[in-house]
Amino acid sequence: MPKQRDVQAQRELLSNATWQVLADDGLPGLTLRAVAERAGCTTGLVMHAFPTKKALLLHARDLLYERTAVRADAAEAECSSASDALAAVLGQAVDLPHGHHEESRVWVGFLAAALADDDLAERHRAANRSFLARVRRLVASCCPEWTDERLERTTKSLVALVEGLNVLAAADPATYPARLQRDALAEALAEVRPPGRSGGGKRSG
Repeated sequence: MPKQRDVQAQRELLSNATWQVLADDGLPGLTLRAVAERAGCTTGLVMHAFPTKKALLLHARDLLYERTAVRADAAEAECSSASDALAAVLGQAVDLPHGHHEESRVWVGFLAAALADDDLAERHRAANRSFLARVRRLVASCCPEWTDERLERTTKSLVALVEGLNVLAAADPATYPARLQRDALAEALAEVRPPGRSGGGKRSG
């Protein structure tokens, strides 16, 4: 029986190879053979972890969510107030100059694939709702006096803005450069952090 650390090492190897294929070749290029070539292993080893192309796709979608969630956690943890955390979380979600262009392209590919695949669609909805919940919590900490309806509307508007900018910038970065993205986000956040509100409250758990 393989040792647990060996299994984990293999999983990390295959996960890194999967991401490299996605970043370079997009969703259409994600095959068991392509992952095996990037990982420097046999197709049999890949199939042991992911018996089907569908299993590999689902793993790749989970991998994208894990990468973005870890980065959002880090952005939020660095801030001492909810308003700063909200700006940081949304700022890192937008492409901007962070070097996430490949993630944006991969995300768009998964979104397109999800339209025809129920399992991928469910993964997409779960990831989106998790991000919505994070943003809503931060908006509520900034504006505790707001009604649930206003919190819901503002949260979805902010998330729609950053996701929309990602999609458009992925295909046409010259038209949607980092400066435009920053300005659009700052303008949207003005509603949550109006003049005279300095901090917006402490960040909740």
